[in-house]
Amino acid sequence: MKNLYKILPVCLVITILAGIGCKKSFLEPEPLSFYTDEDYKDPAVLRATLVACARNLRNEYFGDGAPWITEQIFSEIAVDGTTDKSGPAQDLNLLITPDANLNSVDFNRIGYYWDEGYKGIKYANTVISRIDAANFKDEAERNSILGSAYFHRAFRYYRLVNQFGDVPLLLNEVTTPRVDFYTTKREVILQKMKTDLEFAAQWVTDNVNKGEVTKGAVNHLLTKVNLALGKFDDAIASANAVINGSPYALMTNRFGATRADETRNLIWDLHRPENKSLGENREGIFMVIDRQMDGGYDGGMKIMRQAVPNWGSNINTPNGKKGTNDGINLEITQSNLYGRGIGRCRGTSYSTQAIWDDPNDLRHIKGNWMNMEDLVYNEPALKKSDPTYYNKPIQLRNAAGGLTVTDTIRSYFGWPQYKIFIPDFENAPMQGGHTDWYVFRIAETYLLRAEAYYWKDDLASAAADINKVRARAKAAPYTPASINIGTILDERARELYYEEPRKCELTRIAYIFALTGKTAYNGKVYSLTNFSENNFFYDRVKEKNVFYKNGVKTNHGDQYTMSPYHVLWPVPQSAIRANVSGHINQNKGYSGSEGNVPPIDKIE
Repeated sequence: MKNLYKILPVCLVITILAGIGCKKSFLEPEPLSFYTDEDYKDPAVLRATLVACARNLRNEYFGDGAPWITEQIFSEIAVDGTTDKSGPAQDLNLLITPDANLNSVDFNRIGYYWDEGYKGIKYANTVISRIDAANFKDEAERNSILGSAYFHRAFRYYRLVNQFGDVPLLLNEVTTPRVDFYTTKREVILQKMKTDLEFAAQWVTDNVNKGEVTKGAVNHLLTKVNLALGKFDDAIASANAVINGSPYALMTNRFGATRADETRNLIWDLHRPENKSLGENREGIFMVIDRQMDGGYDGGMKIMRQAVPNWGSNINTPNGKKGTNDGINLEITQSNLYGRGIGRCRGTSYSTQAIWDDPNDLRHIKGNWMNMEDLVYNEPALKKSDPTYYNKPIQLRNAAGGLTVTDTIRSYFGWPQYKIFIPDFENAPMQGGHTDWYVFRIAETYLLRAEAYYWKDDLASAAADINKVRARAKAAPYTPASINIGTILDERARELYYEEPRKCELTRIAYIFALTGKTAYNGKVYSLTNFSENNFFYDRVKEKNVFYKNGVKTNHGDQYTMSPYHVLWPVPQSAIRANVSGHINQNKGYSGSEGNVPPIDKIE
């Protein structure tokens, strides 16, 4: 199929709530875009504007210190494993404040989500506001473009309200500088997005280029929005629209360029860059597209640098000799299989060990999953200094029981090689190159529908959906009696590691517990009245993430801390400060929240 990024993207420059403060440059007039009002009469220009939305979305996953990592480390599945300096998001109680540096690869990317969320909304609103200025061949063409813009706007707002809670709602193109925004209630925003997505589901089709919005993507996102609103029957209906009678299906047979490799399996096929956007691959519902020779992100994904341990350092033999080397052109070169990792996205013992309950699970078998013991001592000097261990598997402890690794946080943990191995032809050692990436795929749709059934206490149906995903991985099925929200979250962690926005999903589920008053598996009942002081998000992370649970300290002396109010991120103070004629609320627990005013509770 055609590549979405061959279409010339529009370049819009009005910055909305981008955390830029009161800089002189903000006051200088700038063109709205490279297009004139006359150009927008052409539907192709509106489509090009939607490409800006897709490009903005792609950037979340790519580059060094990608924003996506921040979604992972504010959860139970991962932490920031950078241990050689202070500043990374580890001591959250100290470092996550409204006026901190909230958009740096060396700290966190919270501010990126605020800035880029509103940029994506800006691009979508340009299409929405100008839709009736264009000359369409028919109503279907108009409404499919409008529906795609609704999707992109709803996608950004779904993320924002589960990252920051109540936020300003912008429904029209902003053509002049504004500093008079007000916060709108999360539920009001979600209800508007639901209405828009229901319209989009009627008009957007699945017969589009890879990377463009599909009907399946609209219904998948609508399922998440329905869940967030507590409309569980609606969530089941929108999930059914994806699962039943659509072109999407769980892949259950070998396929693609790797199908003939007998040393591999279906799970490997599913996550190979060359297979993700194949026509025969029915798994992907919505994709981001990134090709090295076709406008790809500069430098690639770098996932092998981010999510692989720093195995080239800090690892000794049991005799105390330097054991590993991540260089290239060695007798035993491992870096071009596993990358030169720095352990920035450090999987926890929960996600790398505790959740794996079946030794036959293809997602965790040798070859697909890497344990540290699958690496070997490859430091060339060992051939003379400690030849007993050269080319032998790494060991965590010596004969006396002492650690052989000087930094277990950064340098000793397992990882899903089948996802993270992205061949890199630009960097040596490999850091993770160019690849398309799943944003939505049907395995998650099944797990979303399972969650909707759980909220309705239909545990048999919930188990059936979870077992669809487990059966594909050759894992044993669950019984209905074993199903609770923890079971569902465990399966999401197995299937969707580094694919789902984990912080957003945990916060969404925490809101549902507070909305419904349903008793969680920990025996607790939650309420919206004290959401930032007592919520399922915090209890789940503290239960499963040993770094926050035990207040682990790094070799640098920093301690992992978290509080209940981290269920929502702080609104960047620069955005609040620049909004001099309005009022943007700060989330409870952060400085400035004492001045909050009631949020807007209806759309005029």
